[in-house]
Amino acid sequence: MANLSPLQRQYLDRMGVTVWVSRAGAGAGSETKSGGVEPEAENEQWLTLGEEVASCTRCELHRGRTNTVFGVGNQKAGWLVIGEAPGAEEDRRGEPFVGRAGQLLNAMLGAMGLAREEVYIANILKCRPPNNRDPSAPEVAACEGYLKRQIDLIRPALILVLGRIAAHNLLKVETPLGRMRGKPWEWNGIPVVVTYHPAYLLRSPAEKRKAWQDLQLALSLYPGKS
Repeated sequence: MANLSPLQRQYLDRMGVTVWVSRAGAGAGSETKSGGVEPEAENEQWLTLGEEVASCTRCELHRGRTNTVFGVGNQKAGWLVIGEAPGAEEDRRGEPFVGRAGQLLNAMLGAMGLAREEVYIANILKCRPPNNRDPSAPEVAACEGYLKRQIDLIRPALILVLGRIAAHNLLKVETPLGRMRGKPWEWNGIPVVVTYHPAYLLRSPAEKRKAWQDLQLALSLYPGKS
């Protein structure tokens, strides 16, 4: 296995992780994949889906939103990152994982040899719940079809899930997060790795080393690894 690059070590320093295991780079995660859908038709599907989300009124959250938060990144990425729901800054800017949690997520990706632009980032919910409360079951159900269509369009090789709520709603389990970590899961044949949400890691920096272990697991499961 190749040693971590100086840049990856720098990102690990930013994560607050000071002990590493050598791991081959994950640059292959940025490779695009060929599928059976013509690029023009696929682009049209993305545009249609984005318009549907932007005008969605399926649940009451639309009444209080500033912007829907559709997703961002490489629509042909090998890596899909799924979080819980937009926060105040995400609602204001219409982009997932901005602010301090977004900076930490960028560092986590960088530690794996990935740039934010190389992956695709989305949330379980496309609108912000009031006061950042947990999503309700009807709200998750209203958004579930949008996320599934995103996954179908991206066709990721691996899904990285951030936090308990995202993991429970994607995988339809109630297993405590501590027991979901450290082992592979699967969603419709796609490998899934569950780790802590960056916002939690900001509050509990001692858990960052465990998060790095989860990222190493993701690297080992990624089909395009070297």
